Amino acid sequence: MKMAMACALAMLLGVASGFAAPPDDVYHLGPDSEPHEGVPQGKVVGPTALPSTVYPNTTRDYWVYVPAQYDPSKPACLMVFFDGHAYVGLKGNYRIPHVFDNLIHRREMPVTIGVFINPGHTSEQKEASDSNWGDGTTNRRVEYNALDDKYSKLIVDELLPVITKQYNISPDPENRAISGASSGAICAFSVAWHRPDQFRKVVSTIGSFTNIMGGHVYPDLIRKSEPKPIRIFLQDGVNDNRGLRRDGSYDPTRDWHAQNIKMVQALTEKKYDVNFTWGIGTHSNKQGGAIMPEMLRWLWRDYPRTDDAKDDSNRTLLVPAAAAKAPAPAPGG
Repeated sequence: MKMAMACALAMLLGVASGFAAPPDDVYHLGPDSEPHEGVPQGKVVGPTALPSTVYPNTTRDYWVYVPAQYDPSKPACLMVFFDGHAYVGLKGNYRIPHVFDNLIHRREMPVTIGVFINPGHTSEQKEASDSNWGDGTTNRRVEYNALDDKYSKLIVDELLPVITKQYNISPDPENRAISGASSGAICAFSVAWHRPDQFRKVVSTIGSFTNIMGGHVYPDLIRKSEPKPIRIFLQDGVNDNRGLRRDGSYDPTRDWHAQNIKMVQALTEKKYDVNFTWGIGTHSNKQGGAIMPEMLRWLWRDYPRTDDAKDDSNRTLLVPAAAAKAPAPAPGG
């Protein structure tokens, strides 16, 4: 009897501990975030340092992903990621090089140059890294959370000239996307908000549309302004930071999830091209990484592609031109 009761108690404790697991643990990367045999792999160049006159005495690293299918004679699309180290790494939550490899190979997004840029830092500060990339150790808080157009000047006037000099990038803003998480997400939206002539596609994960530096006013700004040609996908979790202070008081302007909901409401009212998903997660990149392939499919869902029943040229896997022209190996070779 005692043995049976002990087993039953152990089972109950096991179930309870299962329910008590961190909510982010339910999110897992799928096959689109993994390398696969036969899928052409792009190359990552960098890190390269980018100094700035917009933010004097600062520098930041950036990396460039070049798809295997990139043809310098044809303009490629562009996607910029803030907190670049978190996206370019192949062991983190996003693993964008693998995602781009798979989606481009299957023609589920266009041939796209990826740029992964870190926040700036002074000579006394360290470069942002996966183990330390909050607002306290770099210039991130000032660069990412301010609502003015200062950071968009760094991107448009300092970063893009370097990238477009090295790669054939489409000048069409419809072919340019920008993405970030947390403060990087509000920064991505701000760049598109100020410069829709340069970027018109945005991915926001656990976006900090909160009162760090006044970001909670964005829903009102959206309602008061003429609609801008921005397409945006927002992700957040109901267990994100909820604005509860240590003394038990509640600050709605510091409630991440409530503010994300307000963003979607304002964007919807103004008839923006907006999509969103609310998960169970905390202020974590787990869900954002797990669904990033789907967000990218939605973001690039209508890139120009001929659909002709008599022409299957756009219905095959996309391989590099050199590989497509190479002769098939001889039997037994």
